[in-house]
Amino acid sequence: MAITTLNGIIAAIKRRVIFIKASGTSVAYIPFSVFDLAGTPGVGTLAVGNTANGIVPTDAIAGYPTLATAAAILYINRIMARSSVACHIDLYDTLFSCGAYVFNADVTLASQPSYASRLPNTDYSNLELFTEAATAFTGNQTLQINYLDQDGNAGDTGAIATGIAPVIRRMYQVPLASGDSGVQQITRVRSSVSTVGTFNVHVMRWLWGCRIGAAYGGVSESLLKTGLSQIYDTSALRLVITADSTASGIPSVRMETVDG
Repeated sequence: MAITTLNGIIAAIKRRVIFIKASGTSVAYIPFSVFDLAGTPGVGTLAVGNTANGIVPTDAIAGYPTLATAAAILYINRIMARSSVACHIDLYDTLFSCGAYVFNADVTLASQPSYASRLPNTDYSNLELFTEAATAFTGNQTLQINYLDQDGNAGDTGAIATGIAPVIRRMYQVPLASGDSGVQQITRVRSSVSTVGTFNVHVMRWLWGCRIGAAYGGVSESLLKTGLSQIYDTSALRLVITADSTASGIPSVRMETVDG
């Protein structure tokens, strides 16, 4: 049941979700995944394991924190976050994942599962499209992704010369076609130019983010800043770290949710 009053928040069951991840090699000012690094939650596998259809990740998959609740809907109430390096920390719900695709892939997907049940008001707008390097690349990758946009119309990113040879865990936010604000479905994935490497494709919903201005600095934010972002009992929550340096640092995020 949706929470509509402050009294509802005060009375609701509250639970903690904790992220503490080991540091990994990164590139300054570039988003990086920490999904396969040791810590809490435990190590996840970078390669998604499904290139033909893709999957809708849930908290039952290793690498995502378990959301132990009988409530179908939850809200992010409070967050405390810190890191051993200056960085941006972003929290996402991973709605759809497919991969790992090889450097010269050209795959048309079929029978893709729907993630409509993980969207407030079944609203596909404001969803972001990312690639994630599951292994390191040789040669600068060019990629192209076809999709259905927020309204179900055919969309195409066009061939994007990224100008980079992604290293492992590097994430790249893929720009959508002009006028598009979200993704209902991934329909085709292509990659070229590079000669070695594998990558995943993710559709993700941004939930919260902060800036850690100095090493070992931190923030503490109430519902007035978290905005009571809505998540679900099956949400696949992950951190994306954009460090100021060549290490992702040791991010620590302690989140309090309230049952809806």
